Amino acid sequence: MGKFTRAEWLHGMGLLEISSLPVLAQALRELDDLLIRDKQALARSASTSSQAKKRGSASTKEPYNRTRYREYASDRKTAFADLYQFCFTLAKPPQARNIDLETAMALWSVLLAPRYPIINDLIAFLPEKGTYKGANKDIWNMVVHEFCRAVDPSLSNYEADGAWPTLLDDFVAWMKSKAHDGAELVPAKEE
Repeated sequence: MGKFTRAEWLHGMGLLEISSLPVLAQALRELDDLLIRDKQALARSASTSSQAKKRGSASTKEPYNRTRYREYASDRKTAFADLYQFCFTLAKPPQARNIDLETAMALWSVLLAPRYPIINDLIAFLPEKGTYKGANKDIWNMVVHEFCRAVDPSLSNYEADGAWPTLLDDFVAWMKSKAHDGAELVPAKEE
């Protein structure tokens, strides 16, 4: 798993003007709500926005500099994609091409399950199948950028002859066999 140097940490906290753990916790909650849980962006107060424009940073009324937050809010899709790619890079051991499956599943449960509940089914499938040991960049990207966004949770529009990784073909077959065995094909609920 990746590490941050003290200099990187101090630089980031300085840019955000975060000087305490409670303020850091607030900033992380707000980013989680915005990028992971897809909640509405925080409203910008009139006094805060005019003062921030003059200073080029956050007003003293804000608990931290929300300039970066506002940038993310203006293009959530790109911000989430950047976060998702950053997590793969951070989790991948140096010189490796894959991240281990346990780490990938943990990250998917945090990053994707709140938006795409079908990920909970994928996470249940992977240990049961037992043949997959890691996630390479292709699997990492196909899961979020293609599968979660393009395929309906009922899997009704899944095309088996598409260019999907074998892992996803196996997952869809597993889901359909579960539905065929009597259980209705309903994705797992968000936890």
